[in-house]
Amino acid sequence: MTDALSEMPTFPMARAAQCPFDPAPELSRRMEEAPVSRVRLWDGTTPWMVTRYEDVRAVLADPRVSVDVTQPGFPHTNAVSRARDAQMKTLMQMDAPEHITQRRLMTADFMIKKMEALRPRIQHLVDGLIDEMLAGPNPVDLVEAIALPVPSLVICELLGVPYTDRAFFQRVAGALVMDEPDPAQAMAASEELSGYLDDLVEKKNAEPGDDVLSRLAVEQYRTGAMTRQEISTMGQLLLVAGHDTTANMIALGTAALLANPEQLNAVRDGDPGLVANAVEELLRYLSITHTEARRVAREDLEIGGRLIRKGDGIVVVKSTANRDPSVFADPDALDVHRKARHHVAFGYGPHQCLGQALARVELQVVYGTLYRRIPTLALAVPLEQLTFKHHAVFYGVRELPVTW
Repeated sequence: MTDALSEMPTFPMARAAQCPFDPAPELSRRMEEAPVSRVRLWDGTTPWMVTRYEDVRAVLADPRVSVDVTQPGFPHTNAVSRARDAQMKTLMQMDAPEHITQRRLMTADFMIKKMEALRPRIQHLVDGLIDEMLAGPNPVDLVEAIALPVPSLVICELLGVPYTDRAFFQRVAGALVMDEPDPAQAMAASEELSGYLDDLVEKKNAEPGDDVLSRLAVEQYRTGAMTRQEISTMGQLLLVAGHDTTANMIALGTAALLANPEQLNAVRDGDPGLVANAVEELLRYLSITHTEARRVAREDLEIGGRLIRKGDGIVVVKSTANRDPSVFADPDALDVHRKARHHVAFGYGPHQCLGQALARVELQVVYGTLYRRIPTLALAVPLEQLTFKHHAVFYGVRELPVTW
């Protein structure tokens, strides 16, 4: 396969309708035939695309590549992505040493031990939502009944955001993670959420509570170490990423299990160890970051036998890395007994997901409770009638009608 522009596929690529849980067929073909090759983006730029597991990990851990979206050559996947990146600089767009400094401010709040301490609270929330679901109409949309409320409630409590405002932040967060052709809606949503959080930080400064935003207001804003805007930007990242990613994994993971009854039965009847294993396998199998990881080379480097020049953009494809047959046997099969903890769904290297411990606990509680308490859970419509989020940062289902 050559890198002639006429033969370059356009990224992102469409998934096959008959295989909604798999990466786009062209991505899989590239992994097999041209694992490091050029792709074309919406604006005509032609970054490199890296698709195999070892190469993906190498790029994500390499200090010679940058996440700085202002660097010439950085690959923006669409107009919304470029506008978003230009307006808001978060941990995801910072290189060392700035990234290290900012990340350290949040590390203690998301430590494994602290997230595990939340397990009883999350269990209580999940049980309560299932009680409400069972007492309500049948069928029901699982996205609205379980998938959205669980991570929304948890991240609101952690950050100190009033859950009564959930309709507002879910609406604006939804606009922020949808990759529509016109960026105006996403930018307006970002400004709206930024203003809301900016006001909230001021309130926390006046009357601090036991939450992340209060701590940042007292320790950083009062001391002049961070501006109110910087704290609200960090809060925006945590709020949006902290509920949208897990919400999509709850719903999409449930859809995948319902489409694989033997695997669903194993999770339903399994002990906590098996459930934890299933979470890792579903993270590997689904790899919901639709726009993948993006970088730009700060100097010349070689990846997978190809020379990538300084200033070249790089699209790092975690979804194919997690289906690499040299790392995962029979990778296109969902096998909840598989040992898959070494997947790269949360990334790899210095920018791996800050909230992964929280996501794991939330998913373990939901997967370990929902199917056990509702053993007859089933799709209320055929799988092919589900509407998937093909134009979003995080892949998932818009609605998941279920019955029991």
